[in-house]
Amino acid sequence: MTDYYKEDLAYIHDVGFSDYALKSAPGILEILKQNKVQEGLVVDLGCGSGLSAQEFTKAHYHVLGVDISEPLIAIARKRVPDAEFQIGSLFKVDIPPCNAVTSIGECFNYLFDSDNDSKMLLQLFHRIYSALTPGGVFIFDIAEPGQVTPENITKGFSEGKDWVVLVEKEEDREQQMLTRRIMTFRKVGEYYRRADELHRLRLYKSSDIATELSQVGFQVQTMRSYGQYYLPKAHAVFIARKPDSSL
Repeated sequence: MTDYYKEDLAYIHDVGFSDYALKSAPGILEILKQNKVQEGLVVDLGCGSGLSAQEFTKAHYHVLGVDISEPLIAIARKRVPDAEFQIGSLFKVDIPPCNAVTSIGECFNYLFDSDNDSKMLLQLFHRIYSALTPGGVFIFDIAEPGQVTPENITKGFSEGKDWVVLVEKEEDREQQMLTRRIMTFRKVGEYYRRADELHRLRLYKSSDIATELSQVGFQVQTMRSYGQYYLPKAHAVFIARKPDSSL
């Protein structure tokens, strides 16, 4: 459970890359409001350090967050003591009856779980549908093919007052796979500590995901933004609503 987003990368992700979650939150809250989901339990799959959970809690929702990274969950528990958090695979966790399920930040793409494949993802969609109350919504985003120019490797870095992170990205279009090699340097005492992680993501076409959601029974809308916050290129947002039983 600690092979991904270990202590240093978890810290860096929390302090240096909070924009995605925080800027997505107003749009997500508006989507919930538009779908008349204004209270109750939100299950946040791949909750990270609890940034989304923090905003949902402020809006008076109850939150259950799930993430495979123990260091990220430790940060989340300190940040949002009123929410509940579990360490575990988002593909295997028991999803309780709820009014909404969210998954922000291409969580379904990550191959952290060896069982993650198209079949497992479809099974998860079915389980989410069953857990949602009638009229409940499932809001998430995915990364699509086209993250990196074919046969090209991109390299970049970011830095903060006590950390540096270097990322190398390469995409296999034939296998629809993205590989990120991540090297971090975090200041601990007088010196910097190095850590390395290798993240692999399976890339999905938004049209295929929309078709699967519809087959499960959801009413599906595909977008490129959470409200005013537009996602990076080759990313898609899904709003999947479970029909109200009274209709």
